[in-house]
Amino acid sequence: MWKSVLDNTSYKSKLIRIQRLINIKIAKAYRTVSNEALCVITGLTPINIKIQDTVKFYECIKGYENLIDREMEAKYWTHPANSVKITEGQEDSKHTIHVYADSSKGEHGVGSGITIFAGSNTTDMKKYRLKWQCSNNQAKQLAILKALENIQYMETNKRT
Repeated sequence: MWKSVLDNTSYKSKLIRIQRLINIKIAKAYRTVSNEALCVITGLTPINIKIQDTVKFYECIKGYENLIDREMEAKYWTHPANSVKITEGQEDSKHTIHVYADSSKGEHGVGSGITIFAGSNTTDMKKYRLKWQCSNNQAKQLAILKALENIQYMETNKRT
């Protein structure tokens, strides 16, 4: 019912204007303060975002939307031991290329590294330094990407 209100810009601006007046009274602020700042000061969610959340929740409850990620009671969770299978590497493995990647973020910066083994011989070792704003996950993703690029380069050189 409220979903169509957000499609019309004039209705949306009226809703925001009403919320702004309420936020000004709550925060006891001047009228020159922006609506976004007022929402932060008062701790209230902007009305357009609140309506979108309510519509999405309503659609989930009524079954109009098929969501993969949804809240679920703990009794329905599957235990990780039942859903994840860990296989250990074997000495007589048919795979000839093995890659090890690591990353870290500390006071000295963010970095990652890879080591590529062909059989039991080290074929390549590389280190990468990232900007300090990057996260450990980004460093790990970079290491995996560079490892895949190096493997692809190695495979291309074997063919020629």
